[in-house]
Amino acid sequence: MEYHNPVLLHESVDGLNIHPEGVYVDVTFGGGGHSREILNRLGPNGKLYAFDQDEDALANALQDDRFVLINENFRFIKRFLRFHNVKAVDGILGDLGVSSHQFDVAERGFSTRFDAELDMRMSQKNDLSAYRVVNEYDEDNLRRVFLDYGELKNAPAIARVILEAREKAPIRNTEQLKQVLSRFLPAHKSHKILAQMYQAIRIEVNQEMDVLKEFLEQSLEILKPEGRLSIISYHSLEDRLVKRFVKNGLFEGEPERDFFGNFSVPFRTVGKLIVPNNEQIKENNRARSAKLRIAEKI
Repeated sequence: MEYHNPVLLHESVDGLNIHPEGVYVDVTFGGGGHSREILNRLGPNGKLYAFDQDEDALANALQDDRFVLINENFRFIKRFLRFHNVKAVDGILGDLGVSSHQFDVAERGFSTRFDAELDMRMSQKNDLSAYRVVNEYDEDNLRRVFLDYGELKNAPAIARVILEAREKAPIRNTEQLKQVLSRFLPAHKSHKILAQMYQAIRIEVNQEMDVLKEFLEQSLEILKPEGRLSIISYHSLEDRLVKRFVKNGLFEGEPERDFFGNFSVPFRTVGKLIVPNNEQIKENNRARSAKLRIAEKI
């Protein structure tokens, strides 16, 4: 299967500070690029566990005794690592969002470039699809999706227009959805707004924000002291969650302070925010919005 060059490959793996005999996890296996680089740096007694809920990724499984590929959502990282008798790890890498392969396969319905059935499921085992969100959600929930996950100020109007259109006939494919939403797509920025709309539906379908929160909370439990977390995000919603969590272990609010006004934090930030250079963006256009944050468990 065709998978693009991994985003921030060396930077993200460097961030793990790999010990040759350590145990590591790649929670977004995809084409296996990051996993290959991790294995290159592991010794004969090292171990790498990888997660990917997309069955397409199984075709890329690596033939290496040090490697185990788990066909599950990484929100279940703790459960499935324990199934393999792993309770603590030295580092976790995550390359969030949709893979280049998923965007490029038209029938998956992720891309604005193709006409396809409304799907957008990262795992075909999921019951919730883009079709169900668009055709079955009530007005309040549609408004919530476009406002919270697409950050679209006209979310109430978008929700009403979808409701009006589907009363006449179901909205079955991406081209029909574009036609329904055409009044909100001015020519000079139609691609950007459409991408925000698709992002909103996709995040809802795959529960991406809930998955990320559950994963980050579990990562704190299973990382050893001085274990590393190396996370690549692609939009502000993801990045804000990662940034806040590695800063104080919370997603909202402020941590409780002790009598002296101090509070304990679970991680220390390693280095500064890393973004791709022009050459990396040229190699893989998906990299243009990537942000890499690295943290070490205290």
